[in-house]
Amino acid sequence: MAKVRRTRPLTVEAKSHIELAADRLLYLYLDPEAKEMQHIGSYELPSEQQVENVVEMCRALLFPGYAGPDVARLSQGDLRDLVRTRVAELRSALQRQVYRAIHHKRQQAGGLSELECEHCASAADEITDRFLVKLPTMRDQCRDDLRAAFEGDPAASGLDEILFCYPGTYAITVYRIAHALLLEGAVVVPRMMTELAHRRTGIDLHPGAQIGKSFFIDHGTGVVIGETTVIGDRVRIYQGVTLGALSVPQGEARPVPGVRRHPKIEDDVVIYANATILGGDTVIGQGAVIGGNAFVTTSVPAGSRIPGSSRTQRPP
Repeated sequence: MAKVRRTRPLTVEAKSHIELAADRLLYLYLDPEAKEMQHIGSYELPSEQQVENVVEMCRALLFPGYAGPDVARLSQGDLRDLVRTRVAELRSALQRQVYRAIHHKRQQAGGLSELECEHCASAADEITDRFLVKLPTMRDQCRDDLRAAFEGDPAASGLDEILFCYPGTYAITVYRIAHALLLEGAVVVPRMMTELAHRRTGIDLHPGAQIGKSFFIDHGTGVVIGETTVIGDRVRIYQGVTLGALSVPQGEARPVPGVRRHPKIEDDVVIYANATILGGDTVIGQGAVIGGNAFVTTSVPAGSRIPGSSRTQRPP
């Protein structure tokens, strides 16, 4: 029989350390220069668990049976009722998280103090309803991504294997959901969605990136695609690829809104493993192939072949 280990009672010294740590933390919470490091109040923040639930609800509508509860052996009428029910449940769950994020941002900016905000609720309603209308378009986008994965990977036995097993497909699907939500005006929640996919797959896709149709990420681990990246149609990339900014803002400097900091990848480009492409002025021309471990900071003409481990850089 296993021996039950009893918790030792706290000593006077241990209690004093607890009190000291608590008092110091409370003092720091009141520091006006660090007010953004805590959220102590009555209004609610977006919930990571609920945002993940929203993602899975979306996936269940995009890939019924492969994601979410089983839908086998349902009549057409029962299936219609089920889909309507799931869309209604998604609307309720998503609207609440979108509302919480908008409300938090207004509270943070000092724009209101009410525990409930009608303006925020109306904005969340509109964003959510516009997003729901986009679900059929997202399914079409995901179908093209799945076909690109099957055509691009001879090891794939079928679309079912890709849906079940491929981290790139999961990450791209979550990106499609988050990007559509971001375009409708949602804040914080889209980035939470792609970060959940990042943790699960090791693929970091910013929801602000613009990615065309039939996109395929093979293997995927370590892929990074920045916020202002523009990717055309039928682009294929491999693990470890970075599409990043050439410089990082220092101190209080922030990027100028609307200025692209990340590269543009035109149609039908292939980028092999661990290649790095940086800079908002860098354009990889249509049909170019970037070899593995290449380091590129200047534009590449259409149809070019950049060998692996090469360095294609603009002059200093």
